[in-house]
Amino acid sequence: MRWTLKPKPEQQQIDQLAQALQVDGLVAHLLLQRGISTYEEAKAFFRPQLADLYDPFLMKDMDVAVNRIERAIENGENILVYGDYDVDGTTSVALVSSYLLEEYPNVATYIPDRYDEGYGISFKGIDFAEDNVFSLIIALDCGVKAIEKVAYASEKGIDFIICDHHRPGNQLPNAVAVLDPKRDDCSYPYDELCGCGVGFKLVQALAAKKGQTIDDLIPYLDLVATAIAADIVPMTGENRVLAYYGLKVINSNPRIGIQAIINQIKKRELTITDVVFIIAPRINAAGRIEHGQHAVNLLTETDFDQAEIFAKQIEEFNTDRRGLDKEITQEAFAQILENDEEIGFTTVVYKESWHKGVIGIVASRLTETYYRPTLVFTKSGEKLAASARSVKGFDVYNALEGCAEYIEQFGGHKYAAGLTLLEEQYSGFKKQFEKVVSETIDTSLLTPEIKIDAQLELNQITPKLMRILNQFAPFGPGNMAPVFMTDNLQDTGYAKCVGEDDKHLKCKVRPSNDVTSRGVNRSIDAIGFNLGNKINLVVNKKPFSAAYVLDENEWNGKISLQLRIKDIK
Repeated sequence: MRWTLKPKPEQQQIDQLAQALQVDGLVAHLLLQRGISTYEEAKAFFRPQLADLYDPFLMKDMDVAVNRIERAIENGENILVYGDYDVDGTTSVALVSSYLLEEYPNVATYIPDRYDEGYGISFKGIDFAEDNVFSLIIALDCGVKAIEKVAYASEKGIDFIICDHHRPGNQLPNAVAVLDPKRDDCSYPYDELCGCGVGFKLVQALAAKKGQTIDDLIPYLDLVATAIAADIVPMTGENRVLAYYGLKVINSNPRIGIQAIINQIKKRELTITDVVFIIAPRINAAGRIEHGQHAVNLLTETDFDQAEIFAKQIEEFNTDRRGLDKEITQEAFAQILENDEEIGFTTVVYKESWHKGVIGIVASRLTETYYRPTLVFTKSGEKLAASARSVKGFDVYNALEGCAEYIEQFGGHKYAAGLTLLEEQYSGFKKQFEKVVSETIDTSLLTPEIKIDAQLELNQITPKLMRILNQFAPFGPGNMAPVFMTDNLQDTGYAKCVGEDDKHLKCKVRPSNDVTSRGVNRSIDAIGFNLGNKINLVVNKKPFSAAYVLDENEWNGKISLQLRIKDIK
């Protein structure tokens, strides 16, 4: 791993901010690195306010979308709320449908089948709408590239409102309204919303027209926070405000469906990280293993007993997902080793029997191991489908654009995308993808980087510092948990490997000079997940450097500080 120490802000700036906020210089240093240089900016950072959310009508087409929905309600039209099968899509559908159903009964939901219909708006979904006399479809977390599908619906007299956050193509669908802050002609001040975030802005606009305030919408923020966490969008601006309040809802008064999931896992206070690794995979498992509608049913259920049944079912889907994930990951690793190919600039694997629902997870695992832009393919009907994942700093979506001649359809983000192609195009695509990446990637990006915020001595680590760092949360891209490094550490003599296959490293560290500046022995527990193979750097009291985040460990009701080590040198 490359360790990169972020530039230290000017000492004069540190001193000024520390004085204005009455905080330690280290805290001022960390804030300045996040672009926070005044008392007002710090106040907005530490105390996010719902009042800071932007007016939803600043989004292009919002007024048109609201007027069309109001007209549908006045005329008694049937409205179909349509969304993708992942967490962002299913939470979006649960959010918009449950809000509309508060006062209007003619609303139904539709999630496409991952295997039968594939990603996004489908012809089958539009046929369903026609057969069941829906004249308005609100598409969430998909649709911004569905030009043919929207035209097909239009021929059948069905209008579309699209709420998406993916990058549009050169042409927009001919929908009644296209809400997407990434539109070139949209001047909305924040363009990093997830799909559920765009859906929330639509609900916020509808609410404003009815005289409701943002406080009336707080119960919906558990869904928005879950989607923000799961979709790994930047934890900045509006996303940070929505996630901050959504997490409060999750921990105090979540909807029955989310409470039922929490009851399954028996965990009390949840962080955004818990939402990413505990709540989101369970919601996702429905669409991966069975059908995304199961997730919508859970998230909109109002009867607790029924929600418990749904949550138990989803827990089973998640167990199945984990088994498939492990099995296919092992097969993918074996395929790479069998082919005995020198790892180039990319990792591309294919097996027609791999489960389409978990290839995205497998792509992430391969990326973590080989640290290359990665594609995992499987057979899907007559075509091949793939999930793409990238390394930090490299835009895999742009790379796929450079392979467009081999691709039937693709969409996504900078770091994650999906595509389909014909089987006979696979070989040509694989060569072209390697060529495009090799010609465009900065080779330093092929070595994982740890960006370090500041160097610390162990005696600077105090409960007070931890309390302040906890207020930097929620963490995510653009506001990651601060990473520190300390040199000249040594283990106190009890370092050991723990966990399945001895994967993790557990030790207790102290300065190798053995005493702090105050002449008191100082040691602190440390855990290094997946660093069991580095135990030789630690044993026999050898001096070493560690890059880590500060963490709180709860054991037998006691909370103690620990280092969560990211790397050792």
